[in-house]
Amino acid sequence: MASILASAISSKRPWALLCLILACAFTPSAFAEGVYLSQDQFLAESFDGEPPPAQLMWLTGPLREQVSDILGHAPRAARVRYWSDAQRSAWVLEEIGKEQPITMGFVVDNGELHATRVLIYRESRGWEIRHDFFTRQFERLRLTEQHRLSGPVDNISGATLSVSAARRMARVALLLDRHRPHS
Repeated sequence: MASILASAISSKRPWALLCLILACAFTPSAFAEGVYLSQDQFLAESFDGEPPPAQLMWLTGPLREQVSDILGHAPRAARVRYWSDAQRSAWVLEEIGKEQPITMGFVVDNGELHATRVLIYRESRGWEIRHDFFTRQFERLRLTEQHRLSGPVDNISGATLSVSAARRMARVALLLDRHRPHS
């Protein structure tokens, strides 16, 4: 790559350099993935260092239909792994933003969102959703009977599809929490 760049710069063909720059600018980056928090770190943070054992929730019947309605498509998996104690549950969910999956963690405490974290962000744009100024908006939101969030979550310019995916995942986490067995 360096020799191609040096050759383009030293040549009397500035269009070659321009083409190289444009090709790099419009090629999806293989390095776009950002891992911000591992699942283990998220779970340790969610349960004060001692996460409970993982459990599975099967998405069947009316629950699968409700999840499909929220997502706008059928869920990609037949079951969802979650972690819970008497009042708190943690969910690691994945949804497509514009073109790539976004992996987020949600902590639901007594039916309301307690914490929202972006674990892995794979899109080339919209990574701002990982910041606290965005994720804090989800705190204390509940799910209405119409399966909507109980409050607004502001958009981020240039990240509309990522914000929409985050909202959908939050709604799914709250819905699934309603259906888990409570001790």
